[in-house]
Amino acid sequence: MRATSARLLLAEDDRAVRESLVRLLEFEGYTVEAVGDGAAALAAFDAERPDAVLVDVGMPYVDGITVCRRIRARGDRTPVLVLTARDAIADRVEGLDAGADDYLPKPYAPEELLARVRAMLRRTEPPPIEAESRLAVADLELDRSRRTVHRAGTPLDLTKTEFELLELLLRNAEIVLTRSTIYERIWGYDFGPASKSLDVHIGYLRRKTEAGGAARLIHTVRGVGYVLRAPSEDVR
Repeated sequence: MRATSARLLLAEDDRAVRESLVRLLEFEGYTVEAVGDGAAALAAFDAERPDAVLVDVGMPYVDGITVCRRIRARGDRTPVLVLTARDAIADRVEGLDAGADDYLPKPYAPEELLARVRAMLRRTEPPPIEAESRLAVADLELDRSRRTVHRAGTPLDLTKTEFELLELLLRNAEIVLTRSTIYERIWGYDFGPASKSLDVHIGYLRRKTEAGGAARLIHTVRGVGYVLRAPSEDVR
């Protein structure tokens, strides 16, 4: 059993699936509050203040995407993992656009679910004291201690995953990071070449960092991965 004191909120309307997930998560040492619909999830979120949320998309009363949007509308950054049987890119984008930190299509392996939960919780841990707090390339600035990002002085609103991904790229500016390296460092698990999660997050980061026509900083190295370079190194 994995030793942990993390508290999880699980929202899943299928009773058999919900009970199976509770057994899996509790065996790993998590404390789990499980509910069967979105309205109950929002009430439990306020009452329990969990460390992370696992929410199914298709639920009665309030769907999982709306649950995520309402949590984010409060300015709350508790990590959220969306679970769904829908695997189309548009569905993934909808979940991430609602503020979810990660998206896991069904059916999924228990090991992958646990890896993603661990990765989400790891990203909420405070950085080591020796870690450099402020990072900058060109007019893009990230402050790890304040959890803020600015481009040319304009604040950018990033999800936890987007923030951690941008921090990784900034800390390794000018260095090409392979897709496998990024998956391992951010998610703690390499989801393989078929996964589009990284591409979706990169797309969102580009949209936010390039708002208003700002020069591209995050570049694709075809067949390898991604690199963050100053505009003068405009390699696409």
